[in-house]
Amino acid sequence: MFNNHRTIMASPAPILATILLLLVWIFSSVTSLQTNEYTWGPFNSSYYDVFKVVPPATISNGALQITPDSAGNFSLTNRSGRVFFNQGFKLWDEDEGQGNVASFNTSFDINIYWMNQSSPPGEGFAFLIAPDTSLPLASDGQYLGLTNSTIDGNPNNHFVAVEFDTFKQDFDPDDNHVGLDINSIKSNKTVSLSKLGLQIAPKEAENYTVWVDYDGQKKILDVYLVKQGETKPAVPLLSSDLDLKDIVKQESYFGFAASTGTTIQLNCVLGWNLTVEVLPGSGSGGNAVDHNGVKIGLGIGVPSLLLIVIGVAGFTYWVYKKRKAASDPNILGALKSLPGTPREFSFKDLKKATNNFDDKHKLGQGGFGVVYKGVLPKEDMEVAVKKFSRDSIKSKDDFLAELTIINRLRHKHLVRLQGWCHQKDILLLVYDYMPNGSLDNHLFNGNKLLGWKLRYKIVSGIAYALHYLHNEYDQKVVHRDLKASNIMLDSNFNARLGDFGLARALEIEKSSYVELEGVPGTIGYIAPECFHTGKATCESDVYGFGAVLLEVVCGQRPWTKIAGFQFLVDWVWWLHRERRLLDAVDERLRLVNDCTAEEAERLLLLGLACSHPIASERPKTHTIVQIISGSVAVGQVPSFKPAFVWPSAGGPNSGTTEDISAITASTTSSWTPQCVSTESHSGGYNYNSLL
Repeated sequence: MFNNHRTIMASPAPILATILLLLVWIFSSVTSLQTNEYTWGPFNSSYYDVFKVVPPATISNGALQITPDSAGNFSLTNRSGRVFFNQGFKLWDEDEGQGNVASFNTSFDINIYWMNQSSPPGEGFAFLIAPDTSLPLASDGQYLGLTNSTIDGNPNNHFVAVEFDTFKQDFDPDDNHVGLDINSIKSNKTVSLSKLGLQIAPKEAENYTVWVDYDGQKKILDVYLVKQGETKPAVPLLSSDLDLKDIVKQESYFGFAASTGTTIQLNCVLGWNLTVEVLPGSGSGGNAVDHNGVKIGLGIGVPSLLLIVIGVAGFTYWVYKKRKAASDPNILGALKSLPGTPREFSFKDLKKATNNFDDKHKLGQGGFGVVYKGVLPKEDMEVAVKKFSRDSIKSKDDFLAELTIINRLRHKHLVRLQGWCHQKDILLLVYDYMPNGSLDNHLFNGNKLLGWKLRYKIVSGIAYALHYLHNEYDQKVVHRDLKASNIMLDSNFNARLGDFGLARALEIEKSSYVELEGVPGTIGYIAPECFHTGKATCESDVYGFGAVLLEVVCGQRPWTKIAGFQFLVDWVWWLHRERRLLDAVDERLRLVNDCTAEEAERLLLLGLACSHPIASERPKTHTIVQIISGSVAVGQVPSFKPAFVWPSAGGPNSGTTEDISAITASTTSSWTPQCVSTESHSGGYNYNSLL
């Protein structure tokens, strides 16, 4: 025992570091707060169970219509409405001193549509934090669904709102501004958008993305606004000191309000993300903590705990030395640098979970490794375990590349990482198990036909996932291997994009990733320019998505030779030219009359648009999402497949960090969103061919 003691004390630095880290962990576990995260949209009737929709607000056309939309026999003038998430949140506590105030951040996509351009749009839209989900009477017009002439300015309103105002009142700076409203529609702070080149309700329909971030410690609220598809700016357009505790009720609701007056506009929310810090004792999913009990426990327990920690430190150091001998320090160092280091699983548990990686548990195999189904014995939880199988050096590179990317991504349509394991050159990643397997299996190997509604639901989910990777995450991420076998399906057939082995995050101000070892991916899904540049771009991902769209609608693989054509896309383009596009729909669906002609045509045209040989002509992901939701129509698709042109206008040596898109001087983009009408793109196609 004495010798062991000397061995440990011979190097006190690790012990002291361990003690300090454990103490920091003890205190931070008392003060750190969890968050609740939500992602919603596109919206359908099922969301009536999620939101409090206060009439005349509705949910229709894939959006929250905060005031009535244009469909229906009712007046659009002098209306106001509200939509709230139907769960309240505890936003501050009553601890000694100032107490905690919850931080939150939210982002949402909006379309404020100017309908009657013979008169100005009006009146406005607002993001709202309110004490309840009711709608004040007579809150139309200038009151934006927030207040009325009787209660405006009353401190008992207890609301904070960020308004997007399109009609000038005497107290407004202009008819195109963002404002911070506290208990009144007379804003505490406003910023005109005209000088920034932004128009809330432009003549040509435009979607915008808004971020509202609140720091509960610094008591600062920041507002950002960009055209949908653009990245979040570094500097907010509106920033204000704000202590929510002085204004809102302890339990409050998040939502939207809007109004029209004698002039009208449509106030639509197309998607909404919300993250709220969970305060102790919150009823919204947080774990209740008794602060007084914590303080008493700390006062009594810390001295005793220190003695225990010193003993534990020796054991921790021994475990560390053992693990260091078994693990690659380069991998451990890389893992420690990751934000929110993922969970480390023991090799013993994963070996047991997969029955020693039995082939009977094999779910699939690719260029980087084998995936096994496992059941974690302690949690009784099903997981998918990816075992890397290339040579030692490449496996480590593959492992770190995939872990570095997927660890930071959070979206309901991405396969979620559970953790990792590394022991004696065996590298494992642990993911959520997807009980319905891959889209590829259901399209081509399943005993049961995958129905049209599920197919449409799946491609919609993947469109949202791709939009998140390209536009909503901190960095642009290119997946580089978008194909049906990498689209996984959960128990409810919700699509989850997986296999990030080839994915790469693009450096800031760069728009492509160069692969030095050749062109990765699968033939049929690889964009033509990649064979010339070796670069992966957002546009090349869109090409892969186009191949998936055609594969899903046609029930044929991209490389299928059909009717004398070498690739599926060429056959579909020929049918488009012959005005027989709907003949491309999976024959199995047509036999059972399970397809919506309008939706099928929409996806086929979108698939061709995404498969355009010229990269710059492909639609952006925000447009793709809008098209699939039905809010805009597909742009004009050429009858003849355009020729691939190389080199690009800039020449083959025009740089290594820019997008390489083959363009010609006379070519302009055709994928500007257009107004949807019942006659859009009917083009003489015979819908009866599906009936």
